[in-house]
Amino acid sequence: MNTFLLPDLGEGLTEAEIVRWLVKVGDVITVDAPVAEVETAKSVVELPAPYAGVVEELHGEPGTVIPVGKPLITIAEVDAGTTYREEEKAGSGNVLIGYGTGEGAGVGRRRRPRGPAVSGTSVPPNGNNPPKSEVPLVISPLVRRMARDAGVDLRSLVGSGDGGLIVRRDVEAAIAQRFEKAPEVGSRTGLAELRREPLSGFRKAVAATLSRSRAEIPEATTWVDVDATALVELRESLRSAKDAGPGLLALMARFVVAGLQKFPELNGFVDTEREELVQYDGINLGLAAQTDRGLVVPAVQNAHRLPTRALDAEIKRLTETARAGRLTPYELSCGTFTLNNYGSFGVDGSAAIINHPQVAILGVGRIIDRPWVVNGELAIRKLTQLSLVFDHRVCDGGTAAAFLRFVADAFENPASVFADL
Repeated sequence: MNTFLLPDLGEGLTEAEIVRWLVKVGDVITVDAPVAEVETAKSVVELPAPYAGVVEELHGEPGTVIPVGKPLITIAEVDAGTTYREEEKAGSGNVLIGYGTGEGAGVGRRRRPRGPAVSGTSVPPNGNNPPKSEVPLVISPLVRRMARDAGVDLRSLVGSGDGGLIVRRDVEAAIAQRFEKAPEVGSRTGLAELRREPLSGFRKAVAATLSRSRAEIPEATTWVDVDATALVELRESLRSAKDAGPGLLALMARFVVAGLQKFPELNGFVDTEREELVQYDGINLGLAAQTDRGLVVPAVQNAHRLPTRALDAEIKRLTETARAGRLTPYELSCGTFTLNNYGSFGVDGSAAIINHPQVAILGVGRIIDRPWVVNGELAIRKLTQLSLVFDHRVCDGGTAAAFLRFVADAFENPASVFADL
């Protein structure tokens, strides 16, 4: 019998939440077969099995938070050749992200269940809801726990799933009905609580980072309205029937990188212990991306070395990986400056919070047609707003304004800036 303990997943993380099991008790698995998805404060990670054998026990339901070093899954040996991965013996968490043994690895054959998978009556031929049974039709342990915690009697429910299966929405509906009948009123607001949910590891990490930023950084904000007509025209000129060309965000990123090379004070951090201002030799450009899990900021590594098309390709890769929840802890923490395109949400401006320990963040609002004076005459132009939030410890307003003006000028006359890159 071998018990796989939750390994150290890197970046000093001490716990992970089980998102879903990829195997069940009784499955026969091979070494490196994926057994669970867990969510850390950084990303969702798929954990492979370090043993081969039969799944004997799953130590927790989806939603359970497990500390590093505690049991995750127990696997019974099926032959004497079952071995523990040497990387896991050494305690390395790096092997858990993105490795495998090829297409042959995975879950093997499954045992026949000892009894029926679901107790209860079958679906009547006419398709009506089945009559209630002594044992409720429910499979998910998460649904059972939700009902137990809320005091919902599963035997009183008629499932809306296949064959009358009781699913999560059925329990949620029962809880909502109970609030409608007898709401508990808060003493301060006079309102009933709709629901409560614990902070996930991801939200805890976000809260800690942003709170630290507000507490430690004496920030200041400067902004400017920009005529981005030429930038949009440049983007369109690079598009063809066979080549979509680099996107607007890649062009913006190129100008931001050029600006940071001219004003490196904004590409560094404050070493409070040694009381030193540090500037990086290179730029890892963070890009704020909204995902189902929340806002994440992966970084394009060595963005200063990439031409615009390569920068565009890397931005697209990071965005897709972020939405799939597959970013590595390093990709999420290596940024030296952040570009936030909140214009994609249809807003013009934002008082952004610096992504600690960085010292600045540049926001770009939506690009929209507006009246603008050009050569003394009123014209309709494509305008946007740039806002820079910076750490006043690393530079004064003059440096921040010069950087912002450089990027704004690049938006307004991109051809001249590209000539100097």
